[in-house]
Amino acid sequence: MSKKSYDVIIIGSGPGGYVCAIRCAQLGLKTACIEKSDTLGGTCLNVGCIPSKALLQASEKYDEANNHLGAMGINISGIKLDLKAMMGHKNNVVDANTKGVEYLFRKNKIDWLKGEASLTKKGAVKIGDALYKADHVVIATGSDVIGLPGIKIDGKKIVSSTGALDLAKVPKSMVVIGGGYIGLEMGCVWRRLGTDVTIVEFLDRILPGMDGEVSKDMLRILKKQGMKFKLGTKVTQAKSVRTGVSLTLEPAKGGATETLNTEILLVAVGRKPYTDALNLDEAGVMRDERGRIKVSGKFETSVKGIYAIGDVIAGPMLAHKAEDEGVVLAEMLAGQTGHINYNLIPGVVYTHPEAAQIGKTEEQLKEEGTPYKIGKFPFTANGRARAMNATDGFVKILAHEKTDRVLGCHILGPEAGTLIAEVVAVMEFGGSAEDIARTCHAHPTLEEAIKEAALAVDGRPIHI
Repeated sequence: MSKKSYDVIIIGSGPGGYVCAIRCAQLGLKTACIEKSDTLGGTCLNVGCIPSKALLQASEKYDEANNHLGAMGINISGIKLDLKAMMGHKNNVVDANTKGVEYLFRKNKIDWLKGEASLTKKGAVKIGDALYKADHVVIATGSDVIGLPGIKIDGKKIVSSTGALDLAKVPKSMVVIGGGYIGLEMGCVWRRLGTDVTIVEFLDRILPGMDGEVSKDMLRILKKQGMKFKLGTKVTQAKSVRTGVSLTLEPAKGGATETLNTEILLVAVGRKPYTDALNLDEAGVMRDERGRIKVSGKFETSVKGIYAIGDVIAGPMLAHKAEDEGVVLAEMLAGQTGHINYNLIPGVVYTHPEAAQIGKTEEQLKEEGTPYKIGKFPFTANGRARAMNATDGFVKILAHEKTDRVLGCHILGPEAGTLIAEVVAVMEFGGSAEDIARTCHAHPTLEEAIKEAALAVDGRPIHI
C-alpha cells in the first residue's frame, strides 16, 4: 500500500472542491484533489448548472425565433429544430468548462488523484490500495438527486435532471414532479422545444422558497407560455407502460385520485448530500438527521483535520455558496481569516423571465415582526425592457421602516440573475435604499428598474 503526503487533500472536484484546491495552491499549500469521474467539475459543470444553462439559452433562442421576433419586424420561415446539434452545443460547453478546470489544476500544480475515495479511522484517505495522508482533508463531494418512494428512475421513461439533459428526441409530453428551480428550468427547456409539459407540485405554490409575489407572477407567466400546473397534488404511483408512464395523482390534502399519462416523467424533488461511500461512520465524522455533515464555524467536522463544504453541509445547495466556502476554508487553512454572510447568498431561477432574490422575503419579515417598507417598479415602465420586448415582471426592494437599510430584493424579469448583483453588493456593505436611489444608473438600462424600486421605497419613483 503506497503512501503520499500533502498539505491538503480535497475529495470532490465540483465548484466547492476545485475552487478550494486552486485557492489552497495559490496560498502555497501542496494540494491534491480526488475525483472518480473521467472529467473534473462535478455535477455542476457536467450534468447540472452548465449544461442546463446551455440548453436553456439555446431553447430560448429557438422559441424567440419561432414565436417572438416577428413583433420586432424579423419574420423567419422554415425554422427547424436540430436537437442533435443543440445537444452538441451543450456538450461542447461542458467540454470547454471541464477542460478549463484541468488547465487550472496544471497551472496551479494541483495533483488530480483519480478514483473513489474513502476515509480511514486515522483520517487518511484511501483510493483502492493507495493510501494518502494530509494535514487537512476537505470533503466536497456535493449532492445527488432525491428519488420518490415507489418511483424507480430508469433513465429512459422516468428520468432525473441528468436524464432530462440528454433526451434523444423531443417527447410529446412530460410530467415534472417538483415546482422548484430544477423542475421549472427543465420544464421550460422542453416546453419551448414543443413538449406538452405539466408540473405537479405537492405544495400550493411553485418556487416555495421565494417571495410570494414572485411565485404568483411566475406561475401566471409560465401558464401564459403554455406550461400546465397541478398544485397541491402528490404522485402516489408511477407505472411504466407501453406509451410511457401512467401516474396516479391525489390532492395533497386528500381526495379523489386521477390518472395522468405521459411519455416522459422527470423527478425533480430536490437533492441530498452525497456521502454514502466515504466511510464517514468508521472515520468518526458525524452527520445530522438529514445526512448532512456537521461542521463548526470553521468548517471542521467532528474529526480534527477533516473539513466539509458545499452541498454536504447545511445551507442552500448552490454552486456559488460552495465556491465561497472553498475559498474561505482555504484561507483559514493557510492561517488567514474569512467570513461568509449566509443571509446574502443570491438565488436565481433561469427561466424566461428569470427570477432572483437576496435577503429576506416579505413573508419572512412579517413572521419576524420586522417593520419594513416596500418599493416596487414594473419592467413595463422601463425603456430598455420595452425595447427588448421583455416587460414581464418587476423589481421589489424591502427596506427597514426606520433605518432604510435594505433587507431584501426580489426580481422577476429579464436578466434578473445579473441585476441582483448590485443589490447584493449594497447589502454586503449595509447600504440603504437611499444609497441605491442616489447612485447614478446608466440610461437606458434594465438596472434603472432597481433605482426606481429604491426610489419607490420612499414613495418617489419617477417613471410610474
